[in-house]
Amino acid sequence: MVAYITIGVFLLVMGLFLWVFPDSSILDYGYSGLDSLFSTAPYLFMFLIPAVTMRSLAEERKEGTFELLATRPLTDWQIIAGKYLACLLIVLFALAPTLIYYYTVYTLGNPVGNIDTGAVIGSYIGLFLLGSSFTAIGIFASSITNNQIIAFTVAVFLSFFAFSGFDSLSGLLSLQNYALQDFGINEHYQSISRGVLDTRDLIYFLSFIAVFLTITKTILGGRKW
Repeated sequence: MVAYITIGVFLLVMGLFLWVFPDSSILDYGYSGLDSLFSTAPYLFMFLIPAVTMRSLAEERKEGTFELLATRPLTDWQIIAGKYLACLLIVLFALAPTLIYYYTVYTLGNPVGNIDTGAVIGSYIGLFLLGSSFTAIGIFASSITNNQIIAFTVAVFLSFFAFSGFDSLSGLLSLQNYALQDFGINEHYQSISRGVLDTRDLIYFLSFIAVFLTITKTILGGRKW
């Protein structure tokens, strides 16, 4: 039920932001675009993805079923990959219905089709990579505790810091080093959202995901030490 509720809340809130709330409504923009979707979705993902991932490993430990899972002919990497891909699939299911928004804006444009499709595709790729990164953070947070609330809180904090923290740090008077922005997710997300797939951005996201999954593997392997 958590997955269904999460997807439902995501689509409901996105629909309100895109079509109802006047400050972000596409109908009040005067031009056809999905900027509201791609600027609002990351902040919704900060809360919705941790809500999905918080049970992945924490609940297994709390219920005592992780030991049963560990005795199966599975490696730690296979367990982590299964949990990660399952949560990532839910993220995909949440994003898929938003294609209706693209079709709607595409149809309402004057003339029809007056929308930057390349930028939209790039933004969707960036949003998927962003969701993949937040999912890796959520799996990590769920591996360090058997309490779902703690796992949720840690995942939200780490996701927010990874997305916006480095931008805030670079803006401090005592840290006027704008190279710090390159360590944050937002800088690379905005780069891909322009419709340009830079290998540096792809390497960043893949490395980010690999680091958190590797740390998760290390934590799970600690039971054997």
